Amino acid sequence: MGVSRSWRIFRRMQDSAFAVGALIYAAAAVHAWTVLPGAAAFKLQQMLLLPGIYFLATLTIPLLAPPVRGMLRTHLWIAFRTGFGQSVISVLAVVLILASAAAFIFFDTARAARSGHGFPESAFAAYAAGVGILLAQALLVRRLEQDPVLRAQIEAAA
Repeated sequence: MGVSRSWRIFRRMQDSAFAVGALIYAAAAVHAWTVLPGAAAFKLQQMLLLPGIYFLATLTIPLLAPPVRGMLRTHLWIAFRTGFGQSVISVLAVVLILASAAAFIFFDTARAARSGHGFPESAFAAYAAGVGILLAQALLVRRLEQDPVLRAQIEAAA
């Protein structure tokens, strides 16, 4: 038997949140590349390499550390059971959170560009960490589908 419609919507919401988050990060990096001063190697380091460490950490720790994975799985299951990501209001909440984070990174970049010194590395690192968590959630949703205890509830959910 296949998964329920509500599970498909929830799973799609997790995938979409990651995709939108990644696209926002890419747009912020392109924007920062054009407006911030500095050599290409420095920009690459500050926008991709160092934030990449945060991305990988927040992606791999929930997938590989059983206590953290268990907490995130529980969070995802509760989010599904309470209808998060399955209604217009909850989708708008996710959009608002992603838009707020996008505004932060863009305003931080604009501040750095105006002042001519400093680099918004903390904004890029924080956003990359958030995108890593979004991907970890999207992957864990698929693992939840394989859990024999939860599978029956996923198939029968209204």
